[in-house]
Amino acid sequence: MVRFAVPVFALALLAANVANADEFVRADCRNVVAPSASLKYDTPEHALWYRRFWTGSCQHLPLLCLPGSPNWNDVVGKLLAKGGPAEQPALLPKACRLGQLIGLEWSRDKKVKHITTNDLRIFDNMLNASGDALRGVDQVDAKARAMTAPH
Repeated sequence: MVRFAVPVFALALLAANVANADEFVRADCRNVVAPSASLKYDTPEHALWYRRFWTGSCQHLPLLCLPGSPNWNDVVGKLLAKGGPAEQPALLPKACRLGQLIGLEWSRDKKVKHITTNDLRIFDNMLNASGDALRGVDQVDAKARAMTAPH
């Protein structure tokens, strides 16, 4: 039991540092979503995977983590470019809130989460297939909310 206490304690400290570190959510989303440090995480690893969702960073995560893209900071940028200047005022807050909804659920332990990596691929395909970025975000939002609704 003592052998596991040190790694678990170390992981908890790393996750606390992630939660208290500079915000990793893109700057233009920060006034729309709750600060990462204020969110409730199930476990210390949950916070680390949530950072991976937004940034693509696998720092302090197991080897099975694949760094880079896609990550939600990049997805928001692509959506804003796709939507163009006229849609950006409506699109940005929706895309940011959607990222928090999906990211918090996807980053949970696989035994309890309702959104999987395969679902992320489906969401990405939905966003890419939509001819209208705002409509695509609304479609993914509806699907993600249905998946995370209490049953």
